Amino acid sequence: MFQGRPRSKRDRERARQDRQKQKTQKRADARERRANSPDAPPGIDPDIAGIVPGPQANPWGDDLSDLNDDENDGDDDTPEQSS
Repeated sequence: MFQGRPRSKRDRERARQDRQKQKTQKRADARERRANSPDAPPGIDPDIAGIVPGPQANPWGDDLSDLNDDENDGDDDTPEQSS
């Protein structure tokens, strides 16, 4: 049922300390990266900067124009008006 050898308390504690050091280093790197990055212009929300309103491009790059052409090629579905 149990796979591998059990880890000693010393091994677990050392692994915990290593993870804590890595986290501290990542936080320091992120803090430095944020401090060195250029500030956004005032009045612009960085979360929505660059978003263009309106229809968006297809993320898969499919060309759907051939589907629209097929719909318009058939018989005209509009009823004829009689006077």
